[in-house]
Amino acid sequence: MTIRRIATIAMTTALTAAALTAGTAFAHGTKDGSGHSPIIPIENEPAPTLIVDPPLPGPLARGAVLIAYRTENFRVVPVLGAAARNVSPRVGHLHVTVDDLPWHWGDFSNTDTIVVVGMPPGPHKLLVELSDPEHHILAAQTVTFTVPDPT
Repeated sequence: MTIRRIATIAMTTALTAAALTAGTAFAHGTKDGSGHSPIIPIENEPAPTLIVDPPLPGPLARGAVLIAYRTENFRVVPVLGAAARNVSPRVGHLHVTVDDLPWHWGDFSNTDTIVVVGMPPGPHKLLVELSDPEHHILAAQTVTFTVPDPT
């Protein structure tokens, strides 16, 4: 599978997920468990955190990379621009780069899983970056893995 095909599949997956979740991006309860309303700005808000797990082994054996992630003090939503930078809790999206390629894709889906299919056998690296609405990187984590040879 070509890099272009992988990019097309990844972008289609991300756009579909974003379209499905766009209407519910802010449909959370009135409190997020921290004792404050999620629509009122918080002074001295803690820094956002990104936690990325290794790929699930079952799908990896078939060349499909499913990587779970979670964020703290940050919500992944389909918004861009300077005005969204001051929303509290913080909002933004992910930048995902495979194998140090010169391009990446933006994930606005908030599905808590990154999916890349058709990876060839061998070692790979996935860089996941937490980005604010103006593409400033707030946190990053790299996951390395090996797709096994199916033979």
